[in-house]
Amino acid sequence: MPRLLSVALGLLFLLPVPVPAAGSATTPPDLPAGLDVAGMDPTVAPGDNFFLYTNGGWIAQAQIPADRSSTGTWASLFDRTEQRLADLIQRAATHEAPAGTEARLLGDYYRAFMDAGRIEALGLTPLDATRQEIAAIHDRRTLSQYLGSTLRADVDVLNSTQIYTSNVLGLWIAQDLEHPDRYVPFVLQGGLGMPDRGYYLDDSAKMVEIRAAYAAHIEQMLHLLGVPDASNRATQLIALERQIAAVHSTLEDTQDVQKGNNRWRRQDFSRQAPGIDWAVLWQAAHLPNTQQDFIVWQPTAVRGIAALVAQQSIETWKDCLLVHALERSSAVLPQSVGDAHFSFYGKTLNGTPEQRPRWKRAIGSTDQALGDVAGKLYAQQYFSAEAKARVVAMVEHIRDAFKQRIDALEWMSAATKASAKAKLAVIRVGVGYPDAWRDYARLKISPDDAFGNLQRASLFEYRHQLAKLGKPVDRSEWVMEPQTVNAVNLPAMNALNFPAAALQPPFFDPNGDPAQNYGAIGTIIGHEISHSFDDEGAKFDQNGQLRNWWTADDLAHFKAAGDRLAAQFSAYRPFPDLAVNGRQTLSENIADVGGIAASLAAYHAEALQHSADIVAGFNGDQRFFLGFANNWRGKFREQSLRNQVLTNGHAPSEYRASTVRNIDAWYAAFAVKAGETLYLAPAERVPVW
Repeated sequence: MPRLLSVALGLLFLLPVPVPAAGSATTPPDLPAGLDVAGMDPTVAPGDNFFLYTNGGWIAQAQIPADRSSTGTWASLFDRTEQRLADLIQRAATHEAPAGTEARLLGDYYRAFMDAGRIEALGLTPLDATRQEIAAIHDRRTLSQYLGSTLRADVDVLNSTQIYTSNVLGLWIAQDLEHPDRYVPFVLQGGLGMPDRGYYLDDSAKMVEIRAAYAAHIEQMLHLLGVPDASNRATQLIALERQIAAVHSTLEDTQDVQKGNNRWRRQDFSRQAPGIDWAVLWQAAHLPNTQQDFIVWQPTAVRGIAALVAQQSIETWKDCLLVHALERSSAVLPQSVGDAHFSFYGKTLNGTPEQRPRWKRAIGSTDQALGDVAGKLYAQQYFSAEAKARVVAMVEHIRDAFKQRIDALEWMSAATKASAKAKLAVIRVGVGYPDAWRDYARLKISPDDAFGNLQRASLFEYRHQLAKLGKPVDRSEWVMEPQTVNAVNLPAMNALNFPAAALQPPFFDPNGDPAQNYGAIGTIIGHEISHSFDDEGAKFDQNGQLRNWWTADDLAHFKAAGDRLAAQFSAYRPFPDLAVNGRQTLSENIADVGGIAASLAAYHAEALQHSADIVAGFNGDQRFFLGFANNWRGKFREQSLRNQVLTNGHAPSEYRASTVRNIDAWYAAFAVKAGETLYLAPAERVPVW
């Protein structure tokens, strides 16, 4: 995930409450605010396992729904938000929304997706145009033309807001890292059907097993497409993907902004990455001729993929493109395709036994295609001015606390402190919803064309991105909608987004206990602020420019602290054969430590007079830390947890809850003693900021 594009809060757990009857939406009861004492396990010492102490009672009783790979606190917020969205969208689908309105777009998109009978009757005919385009590929030039016409990248807000592409190459428009007053295209690696290069190259028993299942899946997809000799062609297709995987950058390298900041001019591509006809590709991608500057985030992958375009069989490339096109559209094609897609991506990769009900998939697809339309309705109905004012106030309290922590750093020079505080002062914070909404007037949505709606929505988003080129940078733009249960830091824009859907119990209650609010949503706010000063965010100055504003000694001290924190997390081993990668998760771990410390200081500044108050047997500091650990309440299927460890920039929930071992106040709050599992001697704790 390119860090400049998105530094997100955490893995979003998509885990539902029981499915309403008859495919209709019902609003579940209010989620609990405050402490969930019944969900704790008092038989576990806080100093041995704070995650289980806070959540063990709940874990012992929790059942992962059949259509989910995990469940937990984030899931409960997602489910409530999904039910609210379903109510809004389904009302629009019953023609309560007048024709010609944006709300009607929601209803028509949902109706088309839900019309399974029509989708079955059409079979694979909606894919005919794509099949014809791929069939027409006969040489490197026509292959380059197709790659350009599918040059897309997507924001996956349901997976840590990663910028990714399922196409061979992706294009995303964002701020120029060195000239933050302008936009520039970023070229991204793609072309894989499995989540990461390790799934192709790692020879562990688990990966060998997954590769065998993937081979069977590809063969099945080719059979569905009516391709002869499917078994042999599947073998060749996977061999091509394995070669693509071999040139891909690792996740750790992809997260390093300095390794990603590779500036190429348009004419450089033919020299640096021969094999693709780049002039044809840019023309097919509708890149204006005036656009000369690009940032190639993974240059080794771009060079390697270009070489494979020249070297590998055109017929194998065509099979690869056709299968990937089928996968991308599986949600709006006949059930046989959707079932085959889910069998591998749901069951094999994540261990999910059952596919989500169609109405839930319809809500998700509608929301993805028309996010701002749904978001405007959601914010109007479910996010009050009172709640927004309270969160804005908390943000400022936590910002002030972070400033005071910078001032108190004994190891940091005055010059570096001044630069850090200048950056902190100008962070732009969006709470609840954006200042302006997307205009969808040019997007055609039909109530009887699910496939076409999906394709047109993707093209609409791509054109929206291209339209940024040559225009001033809009620092108020959001990358999330109000109904997104997540939060984000955008280092190059020096901006934070806190969507309305994340600002509800159990994370936030405008009238709730300050200790609980600061422990839950406050640490999330602090986490996002701290991302501006993590190992990647700290490379950007107050203007969003990639520039070193540190003295040499300060930077060396900061990196050494990061090394210590990375080593701490690398010692965690969720499976005997798989450990957490502390370098891969370092940015998130720094943000967690900084977020806890800043939010706790803000809580003390605002509510110190109440910190001794006892609620349910716990004082203020105890409730604060319990609120933090409750954020990471979760239960996972094995395959899902393995997938997260391998492909995600966030450590698993248990280890995020254990971050408190780096905070001195946690030891005092729970009388944690030497000899307990999580105990660290004061010199071994890593506060970073």
